[in-house]
Amino acid sequence: MNPKVAIVILNWNGLNYLEKFLPSVMASTYANYEIVLADNASTDGSLAFVAQKYPGVVIIRLEQNFGFAGGYNKALKQVDAAYYILLNSDVEVVPGWIEPVIELMETDRQIGACQPKMLTYGDPAVFEYAGAAGGWLDLFGYPFARGRIFDYCEQDKGQYDSNAPIFWASGAAMFVRSGLYHQLGGMDEYFFAHQEEIDFCWRLQLAGYTVMACPASVVYHVGGGTLPKGNERKVFLNFRNNLIMLAKNLPLSQRAWKIPFRIMLDIISAWKSLFGGEATYFIAVLEAHAGFMKWLLTTNNRPSRQPKNRVLKGWYTKSIVWKHFIFRKNTFSEIVEDKY
Repeated sequence: MNPKVAIVILNWNGLNYLEKFLPSVMASTYANYEIVLADNASTDGSLAFVAQKYPGVVIIRLEQNFGFAGGYNKALKQVDAAYYILLNSDVEVVPGWIEPVIELMETDRQIGACQPKMLTYGDPAVFEYAGAAGGWLDLFGYPFARGRIFDYCEQDKGQYDSNAPIFWASGAAMFVRSGLYHQLGGMDEYFFAHQEEIDFCWRLQLAGYTVMACPASVVYHVGGGTLPKGNERKVFLNFRNNLIMLAKNLPLSQRAWKIPFRIMLDIISAWKSLFGGEATYFIAVLEAHAGFMKWLLTTNNRPSRQPKNRVLKGWYTKSIVWKHFIFRKNTFSEIVEDKY
């Protein structure tokens, strides 16, 4: 019998996306699934729309907007399934998108999480920023992906069509074993939104599990639906949360030098943006550093346990900043296969 899968869509005032993309989710062909709408106190009528139009969808009403991490943590406590699919409301899926991922995860119990290939809705020949063909992390904690380096998204020419271990699976369409999700305490609610899935996948790997990309499954993501790119809040959360993630998960010997160096790189980026007329970005980065210091001083944080000899997959031991901005390498293959 097929294991039960719960497709859990976290919603906050996403009526227009639900109207557009929920029909594709309803058309999923997997034999044993349910759709759950976890709502972060929306006020746009989206709950009434779903209740009337799709009465088979289970609705979980949260009393306030708990963000991505808190919303999922609270909602998933009420969902009973072998696998969760964390799916953004701005994602279009195709029939048969669930089957290859579950088949892969069922063949290897050490796979804790997995993501499909993610293409751009509206331009399906291009990888989508949020996850592309699977996430990696570089020496200083900068996230990138098979098919996406910083803001450069590659054309999909089948170059990443093989199953592969990765560092992180995109939260826009993440398959995860329900038991492991709860065992690891879910996502860090302090993050609110942005990079909490990377932190979760890092902890998943430290616990001895692997994260995979399964490109036989394809989804199409709009991206930036809740907080558009360049939004001050989004910049703040990305920079603050990335530093928190490094402090939580790096071994002490690496934290001592990598975090100060990373802060220096952030400051260079901030000043570059200021001289380019992006004062909002500059301010957001400085606020992120202040927010990180506040977390260090006020949160009872303890680093994740660091098992000896644990090899992390999808970890690039060099700097993509150096490769991309200095040597003008734009594609994942150019960067990870470059020996210099």
